[in-house]
Amino acid sequence: MLNYMARRLLTMIVTLLVISGLVFIIIQLPPGDYLTTHIAELQSQGEAVSLERIEFLRSQYGLDKPMIEQYFIWLFGFLQGDLGYSFEHSLPVTEVVGDRLFLSMILNVATIIFIYVVSFPIGVYSATHQYSWGDHGLTFIGFLGLATPNFLLALILLYLANVAFGTTIGGLMAPEYIDQPLSWDKILSVLEHLWVPVAVIGTSGTAGMIRRLRANLLDELQKQYVVTGRAKGLPPGRLLLKYPLRMALNPFVADIGNLLPQVVSGSVIVSAVMSLPTTGPMLLSALRSQDMYLAGSFLMFLALLTVVGMFLSDLLLTALDPRIRLEGGVKR
Repeated sequence: MLNYMARRLLTMIVTLLVISGLVFIIIQLPPGDYLTTHIAELQSQGEAVSLERIEFLRSQYGLDKPMIEQYFIWLFGFLQGDLGYSFEHSLPVTEVVGDRLFLSMILNVATIIFIYVVSFPIGVYSATHQYSWGDHGLTFIGFLGLATPNFLLALILLYLANVAFGTTIGGLMAPEYIDQPLSWDKILSVLEHLWVPVAVIGTSGTAGMIRRLRANLLDELQKQYVVTGRAKGLPPGRLLLKYPLRMALNPFVADIGNLLPQVVSGSVIVSAVMSLPTTGPMLLSALRSQDMYLAGSFLMFLALLTVVGMFLSDLLLTALDPRIRLEGGVKR
């Protein structure tokens, strides 16, 4: 076990180093840099930009250095907790992502809880009541959720929330609480606004999870050990919980590694439509303007979530399913 964990940690470090290099290269691939984009915007507005000013800014931001040197400056700073400087916001990256990252984590954790809480009982019901009216109805709703564009559902729910509950449209809180210290009123305002983006972002993930759980559980319920358990007279509920449901939970645990990054990246369009102060629109803007330190640091954060989540899901799978072994080789 310890050997496995040591090997995985080493693999995770190497993987993150490779990802950091690829991220930095891909961000730098488009022609020009942040200053090129910024100068083009100023010129389109009819403003003149002096060559001295351009060279000064290029030197100040370190854009006059070779790309490999820029990469190592960013990497060593990242390892020390310095995420670099955001050109677009003229602030350190840590200050730019602070509140947005906190709100993003609240939104994403709530969405993941919503996905698991809703999909688990529905998936179990659909599998244990195969081809019933309830199964067909839930299947139809699931496919409808998969087929409905997130931005369209966001607009519909925003309208309904405003008409039915008087909730202000857009944002994660009422305008009067923005940039205000934390208070109970602010928390209640966040909870009032939170359910709409959670329902919108979680709908597609919930529908997909229901289908996977239903398929896995149906497969387990047809296996010989279940037939034997029924023949011995085990109560249906105890028989279901003892082995089939436990084995069918594998996709729930295996999805830990990629569920959070998918939710974070999948909420970009919804965040833009609903004017949510999360990291999604910030990442999109940073990529468009080639704000390499801001975009690179956020992408590395997603990569870190992915590799750590995969590691945790592997450990949990071994506890859930005894047939899965961490160590290689054949036991005799």
